[in-house]
Amino acid sequence: MVRASDVILILVAILFPPAAAAIVTGCSCDLLINILLTILGYIPGHIHAFWLIYKKMQAEERYGQGGFVYAGNGQYQALYQNNAPAQAPYYGATEEKPEKY
Repeated sequence: MVRASDVILILVAILFPPAAAAIVTGCSCDLLINILLTILGYIPGHIHAFWLIYKKMQAEERYGQGGFVYAGNGQYQALYQNNAPAQAPYYGATEEKPEKY
């Protein structure tokens, strides 16, 4: 189902594709890719922006509005799993306590 916010997002993508990419993904690598594609040619920037909007619409259908978070590369993850908040990534850190010497 297409929402009014999605229609406005499509109109923004028609006028200026990087703005639509920024709205969908925030400050991410996809925004940089969209800016470069728009500089190389206006049509490739449009295609990328429309693809990002399409992936967002798929995530809304799958997880519900606001029930997902952007994970990068056009992928979305559920914000909650089994009614519990998703665990934040550790980025290589562990929660182990150091051994006492």
